[in-house]
Amino acid sequence: MAISKLSLVSINFDKNQYNDVLLKLYERDDFHPELSSKFTDSVAGLSAYNNDNLYEELLVRIDEMTTKYHFKVQEIKTDTELNVIKAKEFLDDLFLDIDRIHAVKEQLQKMIAENDDAITQLNHVEGSNINFDDLFNCQYLVIRFGKLPIHSENKLAYYDAVPFAYKSFKKDEKFVWCMYVTTPQDAPEVDNIFTSLYFEKIHIPEFVHGSCELAEAEIEEESNLARKYSENLDARITHLIQDNINDLNRIYSIAKQLNSVYVMQKYIVRAGDKLIVHGFVLKNKEIEFKKTFEEIRGVNVDILPATSDMRLEPPTKLKNSWFALPFRMFVEMYGVPKYTDVDPTLLVAISYTLLFGIMFGDLGQGIILSLVGLFAQKKLKMQLGGVGVRLGISSAIFGLFFGSVFGNEEFLAENLKGISFFNAMSPDNTMTLLLAAIGLGVILILVSMIFNIILNVKKKNIGEAILSQNGICGVTFYVAVLGLALSVMMGFNFVNPLYILLLIVLPLILIFLKEPLIRKFEEHEPMFPSGFGAFFVEGFFELFEVVLSFITNTMSFLRVGGFVLSHAGMMLVVYTLASMVGGIGEIIVLILGNIFVMCLEGLIVGIQVLRLEFYEMFSRYYEGNGIPFKTIKEQNV
Repeated sequence: MAISKLSLVSINFDKNQYNDVLLKLYERDDFHPELSSKFTDSVAGLSAYNNDNLYEELLVRIDEMTTKYHFKVQEIKTDTELNVIKAKEFLDDLFLDIDRIHAVKEQLQKMIAENDDAITQLNHVEGSNINFDDLFNCQYLVIRFGKLPIHSENKLAYYDAVPFAYKSFKKDEKFVWCMYVTTPQDAPEVDNIFTSLYFEKIHIPEFVHGSCELAEAEIEEESNLARKYSENLDARITHLIQDNINDLNRIYSIAKQLNSVYVMQKYIVRAGDKLIVHGFVLKNKEIEFKKTFEEIRGVNVDILPATSDMRLEPPTKLKNSWFALPFRMFVEMYGVPKYTDVDPTLLVAISYTLLFGIMFGDLGQGIILSLVGLFAQKKLKMQLGGVGVRLGISSAIFGLFFGSVFGNEEFLAENLKGISFFNAMSPDNTMTLLLAAIGLGVILILVSMIFNIILNVKKKNIGEAILSQNGICGVTFYVAVLGLALSVMMGFNFVNPLYILLLIVLPLILIFLKEPLIRKFEEHEPMFPSGFGAFFVEGFFELFEVVLSFITNTMSFLRVGGFVLSHAGMMLVVYTLASMVGGIGEIIVLILGNIFVMCLEGLIVGIQVLRLEFYEMFSRYYEGNGIPFKTIKEQNV
C-alpha cells in the first residue's frame, strides 16, 4: 500500500552523444520522460530538438524486400555507427540486382504459363489433321486459336454475314476449344465479335512445326528449359541474399535501434549546443542511473527531489504486495492516485476479497474458482486470474463458515458432527445476517472516512479534513447517529439534549458552513460570493443530500446479506430440479446447475462488490487524478 519514491533527473549531453544516451534511455524500465514542450513553452532560449529520421526509409526498404523475396533478417548485437548514405547505396545496388534477376524469372514464368495454355489447346486439337507449317505460311489469312464458352457458340449464327470460318475441336462442360480464320482486313471486326462472346485467345508459338503431337513436344521442351533456367535464377537470388545477409542484419539492427531513438525527440530540449532530457527515475535506482549515463563521455546527470520543479507533476508508480498486486487493475480503472497521495490498493484488496467471499460463500465453488483463476493467471497471463485465486480462497473460507459445499447446506453438518455452521437459509439467522452486513458496511464506511481525513491532513487541506461530510464532522455525526439508533434498538437510553446538540446538530451546522468557513480561514473575501440567500438554498439541499447519502450508503450494504441468501436460494432450486429428474440426470443437473450459478452469480457479485468499492468507499476519499508512471516504450506503443 505504497507509492514508489521518485527523483527528478536532468540528463545533459552533446549532440555527438545523442544516439548513445537515447538508446540507453529507451531500454530502461525505470525512467519516465517528460515532454520538451513543458520547458520550452516557459523558458526563453530553449527549443525542442528536431532532426530528420534517416532510418525509417532503410527499414521500409528492407521490410519490402523480405516480404517480396521471402527471407528473414535478424536483430544482432552490433555497434550503432552507420553511414546512412552508404547503407542506402548498398541496399539500392543489392536490391536492384535482385529485382533484375527476378524480372527475367517473371518473363520466364509468363512464357511457361502461355506454353501450358498452348499445350492444353493442342490436346483438344489432336486428331484434327492440322499442319501448323501450312497455317503459319498463309500470308493472306489470320488464324486465332482459343476457347469459347459453350453458351456463346450458338450465338455465332447471328454473324453469318461476317467473313470468317469457324471450326470447333473438343468440348467439356463449360468450354469449346476452337479456331477461327479471317482476312487481315476483316480481323479487327471479327476479333471484336469473338471478344464480345468471351473468346479466350491461346497463343501457339510460331516455332512449332508439323502436326499437333510434334508441336506439343517442341513446346514442352521449351517449357522444361525455361523451368530449369528459372530454378537457376532462384538459386542466384538466394545465393546473393545469403552472401550479403550479415550486412543486411547489421543495417537492419542499427536502423531499428536508431529509428526508436527518433520517436524520443519530443522529450529533448535544446539549450544552445547542449541537449537535455528531463524525467523521473525510481529513487532506489538514482545512483545506478547517474553512474550508467555519466560513463558516457560528456554526459552529466543532475538529480533533484521529485517535487522540486513546479512545472512538473511527478507520475505515480504503485508498489504493492503479492496479495494486493492483482487488485491494482481496479484502482487503475478509477485512475491512479497522485504522487503525494496514498495508494488504496491494499484496502481495496482486503475489502473486495472480504465482501466477495461473504456474498459468494461456498467451499466447493470457491475452490473451483481458485483453480480457474490459477489457470487464467499462469497459462493465459490474465491479471484477473490472480484476483480469482484470492476471491476463490475467500469464498471457500466463508463457505466453510456457512457449511455450504456446492450449494449443499447439509453436507458438512452431516459429516462433521459437533461443529456448528451458520445456516444462511434458517429463518432464525436472517436478521442476524442482514444486521451483520450493515455492521460490516458501517465499518468500511468509517474506514473510508478516516482514510479521507488522513489524506487531507497529509495534503494540508485542514478545512476539508475537519468540516467535510467525510471529515471529522462527518465521522462525528455518523457515529452519533449510529449510537442513537443502537440505543433505541437495545432498549437503553443514554442520549440527552447535550449529546444531540454537540454530536449531531453541531457537526451538521459545520458541514453546512464548510465553504464559507474555509474561505474565512484562508482569508478569501467575501465568505458568500453569490450572497447569503443563494448559499443558504444551495447549502440546505446539499446538507439534505448528505444526510440522505449516509442512510442510503449504509443500507446499500444490505446487498451483502442479500446475496448470501440469493446464493443459497439459487442452489436450493438446483437441488430441487435435480431431485425431480433423478438417476444420471440428477448428476447432470447438479453439474450444469453449479456451473450456471458460478458463472451468473460470480459475475453479478463481482460487479456489485465493485460498485460498493467505487460508490460507497472510493467516493469518500479517492480522486484518482494522478499520472501513471510510463517508460518511453510504454508511452510510444
